[in-house]
Amino acid sequence: MTATYEAVQPRRALTAVSADGTRLNVEEYGRTDAPTVVLVHGWTCSTLFWAPMVRALSSDFRLIAYDQRGHGLSAAPATRKGYSTAIMADDLQAVLDAVLPEGERALLVGHSMGGMTIMAAAERQFVRDRTAAVLLVSTGASRLIGSTQVLPPRLSARWLRRVLHRQILVSSLPLGPVTPMAKAVLKYGVMGPDSTPEQVDFCARIVHACRARPRSAWGKVQAVLDLDAEVAALTAPTAVVVGTVDKLTPKVHSHRIAAALPHCVGLTELPGRGHMTPVEDTPAVEALIRTLAADHLARGDAGSERTTSGGAAAAGEQEKSA
Repeated sequence: MTATYEAVQPRRALTAVSADGTRLNVEEYGRTDAPTVVLVHGWTCSTLFWAPMVRALSSDFRLIAYDQRGHGLSAAPATRKGYSTAIMADDLQAVLDAVLPEGERALLVGHSMGGMTIMAAAERQFVRDRTAAVLLVSTGASRLIGSTQVLPPRLSARWLRRVLHRQILVSSLPLGPVTPMAKAVLKYGVMGPDSTPEQVDFCARIVHACRARPRSAWGKVQAVLDLDAEVAALTAPTAVVVGTVDKLTPKVHSHRIAAALPHCVGLTELPGRGHMTPVEDTPAVEALIRTLAADHLARGDAGSERTTSGGAAAAGEQEKSA
């Protein structure tokens, strides 16, 4: 495996504490004196998902990535009450409070459930005040089950497709080891046909590492997702990107989001790419991040003398080598 798909050692690790006390693993990469980009991963992923993007952007940005609750090194809540779109927003707010000094803003990049997290927080003044711009990557705001295309087209009965697609989302069965068959299924379901074996193996390792209970709990949230009102409240300059063969959140979702955004600054379709666009086409997503940063992330948003944590939500920190 090439270095592109290996874990990147964070320069600094800390813990953000969400409103309900859940502890979130937060990792910092790149430069300390550069504008901040916050990377929010999707369902069944972790900070490792951003490794190719971290390598591409570290020379020019301060990068923040965190594990969504129940994923990676972040704690999982004890009950289902700890999973909701409001909780997503709580967690993002806690992370921004922990890493951004007062007055500093960041570019927020959300993939899949990470995009849903940013949309869920759109009405929060705290988050608005700290958001310079947004990139929504391969995501949806509502009606996910009805449009998902993971199952083969020959299974044409709409009611059956809805039932089976919901079961894919909410299943709590363990995924088991990463076998050739498992990788083939993952590639068919969430990646484009031209994705490389290394890309498929990388994504499979990340997805199969996700714990079954949080995977199911977050799947149940997405099964009834309705963030249409929050999209209309997302006033920051926002760009949208999607792969043309995304089966999990097909491009119809990105078109709906772009049409509803108050300040959409672009809708990009990546030909032949599936749901894992930051991995499948890292250069294209990197270019969009750089364009948004150049257009909307002012030099004044780079703090040359940041404190070790941006707010009271940070607790526990470990310095690491760059």
